[in-house]
Amino acid sequence: MSAASSIEKQPRQFESNLSVNPDFTLAQPLEAYTAADHAVWRQLFERQSALLQGRACTPFLEGLAALQIRPDRVPVFAELNQQLAAASGWEIVAVPGLVPDQVFFEHLAQRRFPVTWWMRRADQLDYLQEPDCFHDVFGHVPLLINPVFADFMQRYGRLAAAASPEDLTLLARLYWYAVEFGLIRDKVDDSLRIFGAGIVSSKSESLYSLESPAPNRLGFDLERVMRTNYRIDTFQKTYFVIDSFDAIIQAVDVDMPALLAKLRELPTFDAGHVMHSDRLIHRGIQRD
Repeated sequence: MSAASSIEKQPRQFESNLSVNPDFTLAQPLEAYTAADHAVWRQLFERQSALLQGRACTPFLEGLAALQIRPDRVPVFAELNQQLAAASGWEIVAVPGLVPDQVFFEHLAQRRFPVTWWMRRADQLDYLQEPDCFHDVFGHVPLLINPVFADFMQRYGRLAAAASPEDLTLLARLYWYAVEFGLIRDKVDDSLRIFGAGIVSSKSESLYSLESPAPNRLGFDLERVMRTNYRIDTFQKTYFVIDSFDAIIQAVDVDMPALLAKLRELPTFDAGHVMHSDRLIHRGIQRD
């Protein structure tokens, strides 16, 4: 589901020599980064920064520039927090890997985003099942500078922290299809752009999400999203397209307990399913 939540994946073994706090945070172990770690960061940063021009949404690119992330080395979280705190009141906190869901949501509710501290290996540039530092920082953090998206993330954290395990399954779909794999309409030319962290941090999904004829691209509807299953073992079968970040925060400004109670009684849809009532932008050919 999330960069640092364990809903979808099993946690990687925590580093035994690191001191982890009860809330699963730790001091970023700057001395643990190797030359190979910095080289992987540099390669990924340069590749994605170039690829996302004309593909990522303007708020993401503006956030990336505002963070002043160094392209040549793994960033120092404390330096990024200076920019984040001034812009939106958020901060990032280092964690050793995937953390329990409740811990993750409570961090979001307090405007803290958990960031995995370690970097993937050089042979994992194109695919890594677990989120690493590059996914978390490059993928998630730039949009936390945007005040509307930053408020949405905090609101989501509060909703999820108060949800039952049954309802959390419904809310997980919202996080997946928006925060991780969301698309957005560009205000200037009405084209589709990327904002989901799982896309912007991936070369192959950046290209696939916008250019492949395979996936569905549907207009965002909260109930539809929360009733739609998703796949974690392949490219997405469906992408949902929001019109603006204002629209997504307005979508969750509802009587959420009542909505969750309603959705618990309704059937779910397969990841590639298309209904007559969908706002169809592109019907995919659904090949693997």
